[in-house]
Amino acid sequence: MSFGDRLKEARIMKGYTQKQLAEKLNIGGTTVTGYEKDNSEPSMNTISKIMEILDVDANFLFQDESYETTQKEKELSEKIKNLAKKYRDLDSFGRQTVDIVLDREITRVKELSNMKERMKELETSQATVIDIQPRLENNARLIEYHHSASAGTGVFILGSEGVDQLPIPDTPENRKVDYAIKVSGNSMEPDYYDGDIVLVSQKVELNHGDVGIFIINNNAYIKEYGETELISRNPEVDNITISEYDNIVCMGKVVGKYGE
Repeated sequence: MSFGDRLKEARIMKGYTQKQLAEKLNIGGTTVTGYEKDNSEPSMNTISKIMEILDVDANFLFQDESYETTQKEKELSEKIKNLAKKYRDLDSFGRQTVDIVLDREITRVKELSNMKERMKELETSQATVIDIQPRLENNARLIEYHHSASAGTGVFILGSEGVDQLPIPDTPENRKVDYAIKVSGNSMEPDYYDGDIVLVSQKVELNHGDVGIFIINNNAYIKEYGETELISRNPEVDNITISEYDNIVCMGKVVGKYGE
């Protein structure tokens, strides 16, 4: 595209006629026509005014990029600036929570991308494919599986450990499940034993009396949500009292056990 083509595209996207643009530039209407037909070139001062009036930059006017692409890049840049400002306003715990979620999502997206690339390779390959992965039933789906949440002294989670995948039946109830995690310890017996794998949903509201996965000062616990503390269902194990100095975030409600 020529300079004239880009100028015309930007003018139309802004909803201006040649006459209206000429009035804003304080030049004759035929002059704008000449610019758009590449019969003449504007001065640097006029180019500066054009960029301001049509909300475009020199990169758009003089390189082969569409108006839509340029606008999307500007919008993305603004979003990044806003996110960066919000991040700076957080305290250390807030930033740490955002980092944990970002790390998990980046890992998930990378794994999904790698899976798609591998599928393309298999589709185009003429070699015999040997399926060494567990074959899912038609009514099954895969969820993330994290290795442990403490029913005792606390275990770090979501970011420091590897993530596996587990198949679960694709039922309406299980579609609310976001991930699975293994119980470590005995504080939630007899409801949840050491080694049990629980299913967790971040889509279901957690109320007092429900069991959830909580991160307290970077350690993950499976506990009952109490009004003033996190409750251990094993009467021989102390509850966790939350002080004003503790950082706590709920990572979802326990909605079932794997395999039941």
